Amino acid sequence: MAQASVQPLDTRAMLKDAAGTALVVFALAVALVGVGTYDVPGGIAYRLRFDDVAVAAVLAFLARIELTLLRSGRATPVFLTAGLFTAALLILEVSGTLFGPATGAMLKHYAPFQSPVLVWVVLLAGLVFTIRAGRLIWLAGATAETAGADAAMDQLVVRIREAAPYIGPLLIAFALVLPFLPFADRRVIDIAILVMTYVMLGWGLNIVVGLAGLLDLGYVAFYAVGAYSYALLGLHYGFGFWLCLPFAGLMAASAGVLLGFPVLRLRGDYLAIVTLGFGEMIRVTLLNWQSLTHGPNGISGIPRPTFFGLSFDEIVVGGERTTEFHQFFGLPYATVDKFVFLYYLILALALITNLFTLRVRKLPIGRAWEALREDEIACRSLGINPTNTKLTAFALGAMFGGIAGSFFATRQTFISPESFTFIESAVILAIVVLGGFGSQIGVVLAAVLLIGLPEVFRDLQQFRMLAFGAAMVGIMLWRPAGLISRREPTLRLNGRPRSGSAGG
Repeated sequence: MAQASVQPLDTRAMLKDAAGTALVVFALAVALVGVGTYDVPGGIAYRLRFDDVAVAAVLAFLARIELTLLRSGRATPVFLTAGLFTAALLILEVSGTLFGPATGAMLKHYAPFQSPVLVWVVLLAGLVFTIRAGRLIWLAGATAETAGADAAMDQLVVRIREAAPYIGPLLIAFALVLPFLPFADRRVIDIAILVMTYVMLGWGLNIVVGLAGLLDLGYVAFYAVGAYSYALLGLHYGFGFWLCLPFAGLMAASAGVLLGFPVLRLRGDYLAIVTLGFGEMIRVTLLNWQSLTHGPNGISGIPRPTFFGLSFDEIVVGGERTTEFHQFFGLPYATVDKFVFLYYLILALALITNLFTLRVRKLPIGRAWEALREDEIACRSLGINPTNTKLTAFALGAMFGGIAGSFFATRQTFISPESFTFIESAVILAIVVLGGFGSQIGVVLAAVLLIGLPEVFRDLQQFRMLAFGAAMVGIMLWRPAGLISRREPTLRLNGRPRSGSAGG
């Protein structure tokens, strides 16, 4: 076992680094949570939350010092301070149970935040510091432990890849039976539908970013094209969902090709700026073309999909509410059934997207995407046409975005330009980046973390962007290449070909 190695500590540099971290957190907190609005009779009022901003900056300052001490091998002071802080915070949070409601209410005023969810988040962070410091003390090798963290995570990733052929079918089986589990009420199914929608979007963008290496910040444009294609065709021409679904994908793919042509010579930051502009152009067009899109008023009354012609719309038969679906199969009426149908619909669409991606990456075009991602100049030298490669990546990725958009429109039955802002592109890109470029399983894990958990903890919504940014920074510090970043090459020169699908 390695002995503890205490590295020299520059106190001035540590304090300067902690102050810089606190300053960044202060600036972000002022912009995001410094002012809160609430409804009052006759309008909206606002309140200042500068006390929360100051507390967030102080906690960031202390956390940065604790992290520096851990990295320098000084785990004992971290264990003592973080442990005492966590214990005190836990006592404050359960003071109502320990000392009675009156005393508990008085003591809770000393908590760093008045939101219980934020208090528990801070408590969890303190517990993580305490456990990590205690583990380093127990191992008596802080430096060795820190150096071996990445290797341990890589080993975990390898084990996940090796178990993927068994984990995949188990996850699919769980997804299939989820609506019938005891805890699966309408809220759980709604969250699952939302997560699966972003999983499908992440897999679609993974073709462009993860496989072809083209940074796309305007992916929400294809999402919007698919949604509006289905909405307009369904309302004005009476086309059904199943007829509009491939057409929505085709329209989005055409938009992808239109985007691909102007950016054929661009890469890196320049490509990101152009795609960002393309996404905003689509949103502004939808906002101002009122004769077609109804502008900011949006489109409502979008028809729902049917099950082989059997509608889930409510009808009255014999004085009782039912639907064509329930009446045909002789089932008792239940409003949750239409959400179960939508859940299975998005699950099928997502699985088709995954299957298509796993298959196409084994084909020559899939290997051309990976060659383009690694080195465009070497790609040209191998006789691969970068123009066609980029266009196919944009077109296929956009197609799945458009199909997901048509599902979004039929699920919501209302769409407007406000549903397709830049933040949606940022969230989808974050899912791909955090999951790991080219990793299918990583996209699923990232979607659950970024989409599912905030929906479960609704009290955190007012701090959603702050927590979202903190999660992004934490993952980038912990796993810069993503959660599941290690992937076998699609093709080996020596030995049998191996698919990268195991790792995603």
